Amino acid sequence: MTVRRERNRRKRKPRVAVAGLAALLLSGVLVQASSQETKTKEKEKQVLTTQNKFYCNIKALNPEERGRHKQLTDKLIAARREIVETEKGYEFQYSPSNVSLAELASWVAAEGKCCPFFDFHIDLEREGKLLCLRLTGEEGIKPFIRSEFQVPTKY
Repeated sequence: MTVRRERNRRKRKPRVAVAGLAALLLSGVLVQASSQETKTKEKEKQVLTTQNKFYCNIKALNPEERGRHKQLTDKLIAARREIVETEKGYEFQYSPSNVSLAELASWVAAEGKCCPFFDFHIDLEREGKLLCLRLTGEEGIKPFIRSEFQVPTKY
């Protein structure tokens, strides 16, 4: 019986060693996976922080104002002649025959109430033949503008 126990112990040692090696390798994979999870969570946190920094205060406008603002927003998006990416945002160009300076100013006044993080610039150029709205803001504003104002990837 003593001989059998000795043989069984010898057989167990390689199994224990293999199990130990597998556990060691697995822990390395888990460390690597947790490192990747940490990086992913950090990226998600950055996106969330950026999104939290730029949000619209829906309560800033009453229902009637919101309805009018939505109509103007749709009109401004549809009437854009050109989109120019700037260092800090985007410039949307309009023909004054399609969008009036008064409409643009009304839109800016309402948008400034619900989205106070924007910097607005209105320009009337080329002897009144070009109306421009430039939206800028803090770092990270461009993705928000692209999303909210339906800026295509190629323009």
